[in-house]
Amino acid sequence: MNPNEKWVAFYTILIKEIRRYLRIWPQTLLPPAITMTLYFVIFGTLIGSRIGEMGGFTYMQFVVPGLIMMSVVTNSYSNVVSSFFGAKFNNSVEELLVSPVPNVIILAGYVMGGVSRGLLVAIIVTCLSLFFADLEVKHFGLTVAIVLMTSVLFCMFGFINAVFANNFDDISIVPTFILTPLIYLGGVFYSLDLLSDFWAGVSALNPLVYVVNGFRYGVLGVSDVDVGFAFAMLALFNVVAFSFCMYLLNTGKRLRQ
Repeated sequence: MNPNEKWVAFYTILIKEIRRYLRIWPQTLLPPAITMTLYFVIFGTLIGSRIGEMGGFTYMQFVVPGLIMMSVVTNSYSNVVSSFFGAKFNNSVEELLVSPVPNVIILAGYVMGGVSRGLLVAIIVTCLSLFFADLEVKHFGLTVAIVLMTSVLFCMFGFINAVFANNFDDISIVPTFILTPLIYLGGVFYSLDLLSDFWAGVSALNPLVYVVNGFRYGVLGVSDVDVGFAFAMLALFNVVAFSFCMYLLNTGKRLRQ
């Protein structure tokens, strides 16, 4: 395929993905807005007023970056896992695999579709958070980079989950038993300084710790981990996930019947 044909293939997959979640926006965009508003009210306003400051900021300001990243992670992941598994379930993926479209274009189309949803939800949640807390982005470039890298990473994780899932129940196992615990133990609602040395060491194994703290540093200028190390870990996770996704596509494992 020439470059123009590759661009058409990528654009087609991307637009299909965007139209898919916009068509059912009450199920894809409205629930995150409602859920995050409840988090803002309960954790930020009601509980936060009793906790006081954390990390030199009001509790509401402290948790908002983590809640924004929570929405990015969950929506990026769920968009790709549901969409690609649906294509796999309907056997339409086989048509893509036998077409002249390069596998990297197929992956990029699905991933960027998930990224677009993750970013759209992030914008919605950020706008809602401004009603509850004053935010001033300290490092805009770093903030954008962390959001994009995080969204891409969890889109690829969703892709991997979709490849290995055998039925629709399987695509809910990872979010329920792995992703949710990692999010809640990733420093969204607390500072790692509150943990003992042992649990702080255990938390260092959680990739969401680097996501949340990297973004919190970009917004507030504070972090519980070294920001350079967090950025490097995110980059490493992305490289490993991309390599594994391409391996699955190139070999056709669990994709070709």
